[in-house]
Amino acid sequence: ATKDAGKIAGLEVERIINEPTAAALAYGIDKEDQDQTILVYDLGGGTFDVSILDIGEGTFEVVSTAGDNRLGGDDFDQVIIDHMVAEFKKENGIDLSQDKMAKQRLKDAAEKAKKDLSGVAQTQISLPFITAGEAGPLHLEMNLTRAKFEELSSDLIERSMKPTRQAMKDAGMSASDIHKVLLVGGSTRIPAVQEAIKKEVGKEPSKGVNPDEVVALGASIQGGVLQGDVKDVVLLDVTPLSLGIETMGGVTTKLIERNTTIPTSHSQVFSTAADNQTAVDIHVLQGERELAQDNKTLGRFQLTDIPPAPRGVPQIEVSFDIDANGIVNVRAKDMGTNKEQSITIKSSSGLSDDEVEEMVRQAEENAEEDKKKREAIELRNEADQLIFTTDKTIKDLGEQVSEEEKQKAESAKEELQTALEGEDLDAIKEKKEALQEQVQALSVKLYEQAQAQAEAQQGEEAGGSEEDVVDADYEEVNEDDKK
Repeated sequence: ATKDAGKIAGLEVERIINEPTAAALAYGIDKEDQDQTILVYDLGGGTFDVSILDIGEGTFEVVSTAGDNRLGGDDFDQVIIDHMVAEFKKENGIDLSQDKMAKQRLKDAAEKAKKDLSGVAQTQISLPFITAGEAGPLHLEMNLTRAKFEELSSDLIERSMKPTRQAMKDAGMSASDIHKVLLVGGSTRIPAVQEAIKKEVGKEPSKGVNPDEVVALGASIQGGVLQGDVKDVVLLDVTPLSLGIETMGGVTTKLIERNTTIPTSHSQVFSTAADNQTAVDIHVLQGERELAQDNKTLGRFQLTDIPPAPRGVPQIEVSFDIDANGIVNVRAKDMGTNKEQSITIKSSSGLSDDEVEEMVRQAEENAEEDKKKREAIELRNEADQLIFTTDKTIKDLGEQVSEEEKQKAESAKEELQTALEGEDLDAIKEKKEALQEQVQALSVKLYEQAQAQAEAQQGEEAGGSEEDVVDADYEEVNEDDKK
């Protein structure tokens, strides 16, 4: 959507960067010789974002991001509007919020009062002929102090502190690790906002760049980098949520963790879950939950024509590649045949900052329960794999072990299969450990016999060598006699 908007505006879209990143670029461009960690506090008209960046040697790396998609300057206007409506209703008994003509005038007055209170301690709000009563026209006249405005907006300011703490937590940092705080967005001019962030982080916010223009300035600098006009600056963004695929049992296996710097790529080798499996489904997921069903589906595709083979034998390499614009390419390749399939996901997020934060919050709330579910699935997967290994080991041993030993392993295997049909995880674990002991005993037998055969073969080779040795007489020749 951002790319489309740029094209509609007649711009050639070379690169997309988010607002906090652009702001950090604008602030940091003249400070690339200093390694520092920066917190960007971006309070716009309708959204709030906070990012933590590492800046050093011309490189800008976003370490973490957080935000609230329903918090912005409009909300600060609204608390003033609500206050004016309440006061007017108290004095005149008329609810201005139901008057469409009055609502726009109230909004304009509230926005002006908000701006005024960033520079003065008190402002006069005057709206003549705002409405009419039984006795004639009514006027809205009232004084609003900065102290009252701070009281009205205190909940909003506290709401902005929660994502700020979350961003520091995600970055594994405390307030003492932050070197500078940068302010972005007109609403950061509110003194109470500046005081709150100063109190939270313990640093006086930097005000060296106009907060209304800082994002555009940062974008223009990045444009200069792409054109080659600005040198020695590298900009690194992060992926907001983890990316991975669904694996056996409905588990999410993450290949790229949340807050990983992009562009990036990662590969991992998987295999088939059943004998003679000729196709694998690649279910691409985004999110922080342990189970696939609780995460967001980004796409699906299938790798087919895998040569039939026992489970675990085929090698399927799954690769994730994210470019600088957040576009994800997922590829699955059969290492045996080099056959591959891929999918391109152009909107790897497709989520608002608020939705991202909600997904992270849900993951944190359900972390303990999700962990137990994943452990249960992994236990069943391990038990299933052990049964497969047992069958293979018994088959490989053939007549090399007694029927009694084979029967012990078969019995333990059947007990585990019975346990897997139920829901008692302790029973599954107990039977799995019992079968492991039997399989290990068989494996030891196999190893001992293989070792004995190797020693016998070495002995035969040594004996054969001795038979080939021929005793011979020799005569010592004196060199002088040869002359």
